Amino acid sequence: MGFLNSIDISATGLTAERLRMDVISQNIANVDTTRTSNGGPYRRKLVVLKEIDNQNSFSDMLNTAKGIQAVGNGVEVVSIVDDNKTPLNRVYDPGNPDADNTGYVNYPNVNIVSEMVDMISATRAYEANVTAVNSAKSMIEKALEIGKA
Repeated sequence: MGFLNSIDISATGLTAERLRMDVISQNIANVDTTRTSNGGPYRRKLVVLKEIDNQNSFSDMLNTAKGIQAVGNGVEVVSIVDDNKTPLNRVYDPGNPDADNTGYVNYPNVNIVSEMVDMISATRAYEANVTAVNSAKSMIEKALEIGKA
């Protein structure tokens, strides 16, 4: 694994966490949206991530032949899916134009508290990746200083 690979891995994490923050912001913005273009209430969105699998790259094959265990190649976003497992919030509001015949309105399945927890988690993961990039950058600078002397 080259020293620049650590920056590449952290860059994939930065991209993934930025997208998670965008999706969380979208969820919070639509907390009261009872009617979407599809006709129903807004459904909470979730980001699905997976490890990047570069088993076919030359360096991974070479490391496998040498008996060196692969460290990883970062993460990538597989998809953004609707949270269909969590039930919608039903609120009694017979005056609302979106109320059904019993007077209940289906509100999105967005819980502000869980969204804030997810946002803090994504922020901390983003900060950890920034710290890793800065550490790698510092090591590279120190190595270049050693080379000058």
